[in-house]
Amino acid sequence: MPNKRRMRVMKNFSFPSLNEVESFRNTLNSEQGVFGPFMITGDPAFVECAGYAGYDFVLLDMEHGPVSFERLQNLIRAANIAKIMPVVRVPRGSDIFISRALDVGAGAILVPQIDSAEQAAAAVSAAKFSPIGTRGTCRFTRSACYGADSGKNYFHAAQDTMVMIQAEGTKAIENIDAILNVDGIDVIFIGPYDLSASLGIIGQIEHPEICDTIQEIVQKADKKGIKVGCFANDVAMAQKWRSLGVRFIGYSCDTNIFFEGAKRDVAIFHTQV
Repeated sequence: MPNKRRMRVMKNFSFPSLNEVESFRNTLNSEQGVFGPFMITGDPAFVECAGYAGYDFVLLDMEHGPVSFERLQNLIRAANIAKIMPVVRVPRGSDIFISRALDVGAGAILVPQIDSAEQAAAAVSAAKFSPIGTRGTCRFTRSACYGADSGKNYFHAAQDTMVMIQAEGTKAIENIDAILNVDGIDVIFIGPYDLSASLGIIGQIEHPEICDTIQEIVQKADKKGIKVGCFANDVAMAQKWRSLGVRFIGYSCDTNIFFEGAKRDVAIFHTQV
């Protein structure tokens, strides 16, 4: 009897659950927005700590971090334990990277280096099942509880997957209107460092030209029901982006958060001798 009861519960579940995605969407669409760190170490302990600290999401970075798909699966498990949304930045926008990240339970994907509407449409297609997209189905992956899910919930949840794309240079900005016309995009994420480099003001990510560009994209995206995301080095920068209408803040990263906190504590300790 206990085993049968457990199976009945599992048949109504998948990774991520529909309730988790809906709750995350609601916060993203609010004035508050969502706030979470990049994770580049591949350490599940940092992921859990981020959840317990109250961040809205963790951004598991496969583009710049040493994260394999096997390790990614365990990072997502840690996020599930700590009840924090696992967003995965795939290395690039190929079908296989997107599909495998979703198969192990990513709640959302962030696809880097999107410069055109065609690339954006391909990313959406890779994340959705037919008839919306071309993602391959498998009811025996972790996202479907290895077959314990009844199937219906798995397919429903998968079609609600959040797709975020990263606009990183002048080419993307030039094509922004066409990109924003692509159906299925939830967030367009601005890479301020790459943008500053392409504008000839490398590293000056709070330059007026950067701020004006972000604000212009926010205004255009709002008309399409798409939220804008951006990277922030610190909380002050995050608050500045939010004041410009940004609602998805990718904040610092696990190593830097630890380093800055440790440096501050060491300085305080030694100045009080």
